[in-house]
Amino acid sequence: MSWQTVFSAMLPEHLLLLGMIAILVIDVASRKPAGATALSLLAVTAAACAAFLSYANGFSADAFPGHFSISPAASLGKAVVLAMAIPVVLMSRDDFFDDPRFAVLMLSSLYGFCLMLSSDSFLTLFLGLELMSVPVYVLVLIAFQRPESAEAALKYLVLGGVATAMFLMGASLLYGRGGSLALSAFVQGLGSSAPLAIVGVTMVLIAFFLKAALVPFHAWAPDAYEAASVPVTAYMATIVKAGVLLAVLRLFGSAEANGYLVGLLVALPLISIVWGNLTAMKQASFRRMIAYSSIAHAGYLFYAFLGAPEGRYEAIVFYVIAYGLLNLLAFACLPGNDDDVARDRLDNLKGLFHRQPYAALMIGIAMLSLAGIPPFPGFVGKFLIFKNVMAAGYTTYAVLGLLGSYLGIYFYLRVIQFMFMSADAPAGSQRPVGGMAIGASVLCLAATTVLSLFPGLVIGRL
Repeated sequence: MSWQTVFSAMLPEHLLLLGMIAILVIDVASRKPAGATALSLLAVTAAACAAFLSYANGFSADAFPGHFSISPAASLGKAVVLAMAIPVVLMSRDDFFDDPRFAVLMLSSLYGFCLMLSSDSFLTLFLGLELMSVPVYVLVLIAFQRPESAEAALKYLVLGGVATAMFLMGASLLYGRGGSLALSAFVQGLGSSAPLAIVGVTMVLIAFFLKAALVPFHAWAPDAYEAASVPVTAYMATIVKAGVLLAVLRLFGSAEANGYLVGLLVALPLISIVWGNLTAMKQASFRRMIAYSSIAHAGYLFYAFLGAPEGRYEAIVFYVIAYGLLNLLAFACLPGNDDDVARDRLDNLKGLFHRQPYAALMIGIAMLSLAGIPPFPGFVGKFLIFKNVMAAGYTTYAVLGLLGSYLGIYFYLRVIQFMFMSADAPAGSQRPVGGMAIGASVLCLAATTVLSLFPGLVIGRL
């Protein structure tokens, strides 16, 4: 393999690394460092474009045989999620004010995400998973706008460490059974009745369940989402969630769920759907509500692994795009406030339409789509998942999941009722949405419009 091929295969990763180096050099060399937001935006945009061009050209290569490879599917996943990181960078300007720490940590986390999607072995998958996760533990704490931030970051760190231990133990058991650290050992374990394979596959999956915050491995999510700053919560709810699901998608490949795994992929996702939606109903914090919403949406996404392999990739990628864009749209338009606790209270959204109509309309669109109301893309995403589950012969499970999804309509409509139908709440120190956040919302709205009007065109290109 020539160095040119290796360079091309890892171009998105190289561009992210270059952005990190540039930010660090400026931070060290300058007395008044600036431009961290611009440099991180440039690095993420360039990496997204490089990944998209690789996908468009159908580029494939085994850069490091057995450990790292690139394919059109992997390039598309990188392009999609790196593009979703652009609004996060834009909205971070209002909260972090060109803080180089935020920019470097986010770029390093994205580097780990890209590494995961090209992994061919448990070694590189583990390295990518940890590179994606460890910076986020610090990001939860970095703004430190409320006393709970330290506790939330510690809880996330400890439970993230548990997930790491589970992943390594599962991978070692699969290695002990098959003598290989290739991801194909996971697929072979899926079709095996050997106790070592069953335990290994289960432990690897539980590690990802914990990272995705499925019940009962969800305890870290509500605290971390609530205690982190808005851009970090948006990052965790979209980029981290997408990274975990796309990594599991790479693990499964074209393998079908069977045997005991069907029960696992029904029970925990279904419980997550019901528990997440029910618990979100009584939340007074917007970010905590979104945390329980994300638990329910993780259930929908893992439900997709019951479906036939032929439609699984399209269903999961489309859902990840729709879910990510609408969460980013809601966070980008959340009004600012000098008091982070007050900013996060749902009561402060009362009468928002009379004070900031654009923000209220955008958050309303996001809530309707997350609830799965047509013609918004959230409806199409749910339709694709449950259609694929039914096509695989699991009609009863699909109906149960669909019924569970109806529970979420209440709390999404409650937010809309607050903004449009409640008396005008005192504005207090509430600030209008910043200009960079408005730019992020426009990008998300444009992509949402395309998904809503031309879902077939998007699905056909996945």
